[in-house]
Amino acid sequence: MPISGAQALAIGGSLSAAAALAHAACVVVGAPAYRFMGAGEKMARAAEARKLQPMLVTLAITGVLFVWAAYAFSGAGAIGRLPFTKLALSAICTVYLGRAVAFPLLKPAFPENSPTFWLVSSGICLAIGLLHLYGLIAQWPAL
Repeated sequence: MPISGAQALAIGGSLSAAAALAHAACVVVGAPAYRFMGAGEKMARAAEARKLQPMLVTLAITGVLFVWAAYAFSGAGAIGRLPFTKLALSAICTVYLGRAVAFPLLKPAFPENSPTFWLVSSGICLAIGLLHLYGLIAQWPAL
């Protein structure tokens, strides 16, 4: 049985929220979580040294992912309509799908990230991006 557009956006939003929580866990747990998530030894050592950069970068990503989850839930009708929902969901979908396929171009800028990190995170971005795309197309008239 196929899922509805609202269901796809709700699932995508839930996955964005889960990704946000995973990033927040890195801030709380520290270096072992950065290592487990494949963020690279440089980030893990910086977290161990209690430098601000890993925490600030990770909190920024966490915040963005929570906002993206809220827009997906809004598009699904699970929460009230947020401003610019069509535009925001279109941009979110584009970023997720772009991140999924652009990882070969991004890898040189982040040489510390493990191959597992790139494959797993890109696969997750692809799945979430496709859920958003399906949901956005299906929900377009209602948005």
